[in-house]
Amino acid sequence: MRLLDRINQTARKVPIWPVYLLCLIPVPVLLFMGFTGGLGREPISALEHELGKIALQFLIVVLCITPLRQIVGLNLIRFRRTLGILTFIYVALHLLTWVILDVQSVDRVWADIIKRPYITIGMSAFVLMLPLVATSNNKSVRTLGTVWRKLHMLTYPVVLLGAIHFIWVNKVLEMEPLVYLAIVLGLLALRVPKLLTKAIV
Repeated sequence: MRLLDRINQTARKVPIWPVYLLCLIPVPVLLFMGFTGGLGREPISALEHELGKIALQFLIVVLCITPLRQIVGLNLIRFRRTLGILTFIYVALHLLTWVILDVQSVDRVWADIIKRPYITIGMSAFVLMLPLVATSNNKSVRTLGTVWRKLHMLTYPVVLLGAIHFIWVNKVLEMEPLVYLAIVLGLLALRVPKLLTKAIV
């Protein structure tokens, strides 16, 4: 048996709940670091930043799953929904950190959403994620049928908006956010031929 076949076989046997536990470990670690001075002089801003970056990383991993199966033969499809839900959890924590710990005012929240483009983009991505997480269950897949697949194509604008938000929130051009954007654009480009074929058909 090839190594890849063994990995796929093992992946099929891995329960989902340990994936949640493992992927949520950064949350208590970041909180501990925040309380003990490990996040620097502005722990709230650092916590907000790290939670958002982890969310974008999970989104990128979600986008990698299909090309990994098609190009390499690595089948991690059964973890895609889990990783999508984990992405939403981190986005929600990122948003809550901003609203509750940073802004601390409902009026300022709405004002920032309207006045600050990078926040507008981030909130747009969050709103687009709501129908995705609401339909990330077997019942929705059965009920919506082919509409479910079309609905979950919202993942593409979500990850693109997330990458742009990451660049813009830094206010100055930095290499790391640009690398994330390049990866996102590359992963989206891999899907263009298939999308064009479906559009023509």
